[in-house]
Amino acid sequence: MKHGKKYQEVAKLVDRTTLLEPADAIALVKKTASAKFDETIECHIRTSCDGRHADQQIRGAVVLPAGTGKTVRVLVFAKGAKLDEAEAAGADFVGGAELLPRIQNEGWLDFDVVVATPDMMGTVGRLGRILGPKGLMPNPKAGTVTMDVAKAIKDIKAGKIEYRLDKSNIIHVPLGKASFTEEQLMENYNALMAAIVKAKPAAVKGQYLKSVTLATTMGPGVKIIANRY
Repeated sequence: MKHGKKYQEVAKLVDRTTLLEPADAIALVKKTASAKFDETIECHIRTSCDGRHADQQIRGAVVLPAGTGKTVRVLVFAKGAKLDEAEAAGADFVGGAELLPRIQNEGWLDFDVVVATPDMMGTVGRLGRILGPKGLMPNPKAGTVTMDVAKAIKDIKAGKIEYRLDKSNIIHVPLGKASFTEEQLMENYNALMAAIVKAKPAAVKGQYLKSVTLATTMGPGVKIIANRY
């Protein structure tokens, strides 16, 4: 893959053979942000899990203390009083079965997170083939299937992110924006890593995390010391 001049310039700042302390990696990755927009800083965590086994799966959610720097649009599937509760809590879209044709037939996907009350999952399940591949399907482990829709919305708006293994057993999550202070990014990093370490499956033996890499949307990866996990 050929990279542009800007990438090549910032890539000179990064020694790919060196593993850095988290604070040093955060300071360096901020310097690699060269795009005209406020780039997202992403964290890529390679684990020793084998996601093909149910007892080595990882999926959950964590609220980043400094937020994500992104405005998140929340769709809530509910009925009765829970619809009013969701609206009052700041949901962007609320509704029930009447929303299905809009998503199924019109391709409407102008939302980032879907929350559903348990009694709506039979309805929402019909959208599995559309929402599933996009990572939008509500899930109890992620706290998006709940009767406490107000808390779910509040947490999501405050910076709650989901994490899960991909097919390569890597977790990819946003850590914040390049415009964040180093302290804000460090706060988010510590909260994220605490959640990932706590989520370690009992079936995984030996070193749990193989590598941890930070990178801006358009920049090179900066590697963090991971052998302590």
